[in-house]
Amino acid sequence: MAVPMPATVKQMAASKAYGMKSDGKVPSYLEQEVMSWSKEKIILKMYDLFIVSCKRGDVPKMSRVLVELMGSLNFEYEETATRLYRLYEYCQRCIFQRRFDEALNIIQELRSSWAKAFNLE
Repeated sequence: MAVPMPATVKQMAASKAYGMKSDGKVPSYLEQEVMSWSKEKIILKMYDLFIVSCKRGDVPKMSRVLVELMGSLNFEYEETATRLYRLYEYCQRCIFQRRFDEALNIIQELRSSWAKAFNLE
């Protein structure tokens, strides 16, 4: 269902999984590990990043994650991609209205379903 992941998504996933050095960059050997992850695992890590950011109230990061998730949808599977897109849009509205718990619940459910569907974690 997902299209090839942009480098920014993989970089965000790497920073979530391993943190960053003091210069704000992910060490290259860790970035290489993330580059080897499947698209499914990267989506899972993006959900994780959203969840952590939501708990911290980091609106810009939550918004960036949702934009990346929207951009990763494969509209060859129109019905499913459209439904996910609408959910992500709704989560964005929740974030800007400061209804973090509502967005968090949606993303946690999606994360759980995604992990089960692809046998991750």
